[in-house]
Amino acid sequence: MRPLTARRADGWIVGPPPARTPAVRLFCLPYVGGAASVYEPWRGAFGDDVEVCPVELPGHQTRLREPAFTHVDALVDALASALVDELDVPYALFGHSLGSLVAFELARELRRRGAGEPVALLVSGGPAPRLPRVHPPVHAASDAELVDRLRTLGGLPEEVLEEPDLLRRFLPTIRADFAVFETYTHEPGPPFACPVVAFTGSEDTDVPLARVAPWAEVSTGPFSHHVLPGGHFFVHTARPALLSLLRGALAVDR
Repeated sequence: MRPLTARRADGWIVGPPPARTPAVRLFCLPYVGGAASVYEPWRGAFGDDVEVCPVELPGHQTRLREPAFTHVDALVDALASALVDELDVPYALFGHSLGSLVAFELARELRRRGAGEPVALLVSGGPAPRLPRVHPPVHAASDAELVDRLRTLGGLPEEVLEEPDLLRRFLPTIRADFAVFETYTHEPGPPFACPVVAFTGSEDTDVPLARVAPWAEVSTGPFSHHVLPGGHFFVHTARPALLSLLRGALAVDR
């Protein structure tokens, strides 16, 4: 997929602005190694009322020359600062895998800064923040071990995994992304009151149902949990069903 070129919020949001002010901005956060272009197919999926805002992390695709973050606190602090001018309308957050953790901490940081809570926290394929990590860390492992982990997750095409030159280009950023996830320590805090909607892949052995269900604890508001067909990257393979559920969660009429 070709990289998007229009950027705003100091490069954190990629893609053209909407023709009119939306009712809700949906900030979409990618998984390990993912880029803003992951969410390009979502544009227009929710009508004119919801603006899809794909988030590009430093070190990824349109920001390849920038150093990638390795700790969630610094990442969220920088992202929250960049979004100041984007919070003139209600916002929602969606994140897949690593993106679900970043979405959670971003919502906390925006609340601390007085921006209020999201209208919905939408978390996909990511373990609840309080749960301990179950896989050995790979952000400092050998290239071979890191590639094995990627192959298990299924996050990169096999042709990339088998091409040394491409791997050398992607691995430093992928290591940084894994470091964000693997060095995270959950700090208890006041729960949200907003709705939380969680998504799990029916065949996701990496983040199974039991590790997603405790997302219910992060809010006193409504919680729903949907199981979609597919493995860890059901966000792609079950896209129509996922978008339909998101449409309902965002109260968008089509």
